[in-house]
Amino acid sequence: MTSNIRKGQAPAPLERAEFGMRFRASFVDPAFRAEDESIGRLEAIAWAAYHEGRKAPITRKAGPGYADPDYDLSVEWIETRERLERAQQVWADRSTKTRALVICGSPRNDGTCPGEISKTFRLANLVKDELADAQVEVDLLDLSLITSEYGRKIHPCKGCVSTAMPLCHWPCSCYPNHALDQIHDWMNELYERWVAAHAIVIVTPTHWYSTSSALKLMIDRLVCADGGNPDPTSTHGKKPEEAKALELKGWGYPKHLARRVYGLVVHGDVAGIEGSRRALSDWLDWMGLIDAGSQARLDRFIGYYEPYATSHDALDRDEAVQEETRNVARAVAQATAALRAGELDDAIAARPAPRPK
Repeated sequence: MTSNIRKGQAPAPLERAEFGMRFRASFVDPAFRAEDESIGRLEAIAWAAYHEGRKAPITRKAGPGYADPDYDLSVEWIETRERLERAQQVWADRSTKTRALVICGSPRNDGTCPGEISKTFRLANLVKDELADAQVEVDLLDLSLITSEYGRKIHPCKGCVSTAMPLCHWPCSCYPNHALDQIHDWMNELYERWVAAHAIVIVTPTHWYSTSSALKLMIDRLVCADGGNPDPTSTHGKKPEEAKALELKGWGYPKHLARRVYGLVVHGDVAGIEGSRRALSDWLDWMGLIDAGSQARLDRFIGYYEPYATSHDALDRDEAVQEETRNVARAVAQATAALRAGELDDAIAARPAPRPK
């Protein structure tokens, strides 16, 4: 069985003048005018990198353990991969302290345009404090940093998996792409934080019947954790024909984040909370994570049809939703302790999948 490579969508490369305009857009501030000649020299270097497609300018031979030891792998990718391997080893060691990743999915904070903290951040801190009381080591991931911190980015998924699963590398090798100025990719750090966690708790607002764009960026970039290829040399980088051949030969679709316990807190003010919470549950279930029970899956309205201006006051009054949020943390702590002690193994034993993907 074979599959053709379909072509014809990619735009033409930028002309030199258009490239220059885009490059110089980062230097609009008049304070840069004293360095226009220097900027021009940097632009010439950047143009050469773009024109020659120098995606990964610093590489080394893959070495033993890879399908093609002589393939030149990105040093940045190798370093990320090595960190994930170390994190996985610590995660699997039952003598280590239980760790939880608590994710604040709101893009809002008081350090930028909104001028006020998010209710999501407050709820995430309730989870964090409750887990800490249960002797769980907590890593609080605040996704609002991508809207408020210089150079902090999560680049969008390019959909490699839909060409063929082995083309989607674990961790993602699409970024950084220095030729296209697609750098400062936060996911290289976030992959490690996910791998290191025994439990994941996502706290998110509802934006237009779904999760926030900040959270969705991270979710899409985690597709490589569900079936991704840990050996880019087996596809010699991004060779679609090689990836298709590998998948059609038979691919195992490894679940790199399986057996982490999860909890969810989804809140909103008018509509969409249930669908958003269900979509997140389905996604985490699909990836092989383990829900901590009904009390760990929460969706609630806060200040239903009330003004946005008083939404924090509505949260202050709603002591029930605060306690329900703490219950999410309690359920996650209990389930994680049981899993790590080997007390849930029989209950969650995976049945053979008739259609693995």
